[in-house]
Amino acid sequence: QVQLVESGGGLVQPGESLRLSCAASGSIFRFHAMNWYRQAPGKQRELVAAITSGGSTNYADSVKGRFTISRDSAKNTVYLQMNSLKPEDTAVYYCKAVQGPLDYWGQGTQVTVSS
Repeated sequence: QVQLVESGGGLVQPGESLRLSCAASGSIFRFHAMNWYRQAPGKQRELVAAITSGGSTNYADSVKGRFTISRDSAKNTVYLQMNSLKPEDTAVYYCKAVQGPLDYWGQGTQVTVSS
């Protein structure tokens, strides 16, 4: 059974930073990719950032240059460093792990960017 637990969300002002964490139960290298998604009210869930088991990364255009995905294999954790946050980054952020044909999701963490 795969468990993913996100943390690190909160309320920040525009221009500030947050770091989200996604802690997996067991080694993250068994997943061929780990992704961060977000879903704002009334909108579809969208891919924000991804990292493969080989370390390749990919970002949505809206966050390129501001967000960084990384991992710590010793802690079985994937991070999303979010800088220069904007009100439009407000959403519930979800971690997803991909293992073959299977997807595993965390419960989500709320990020609110507001002055």
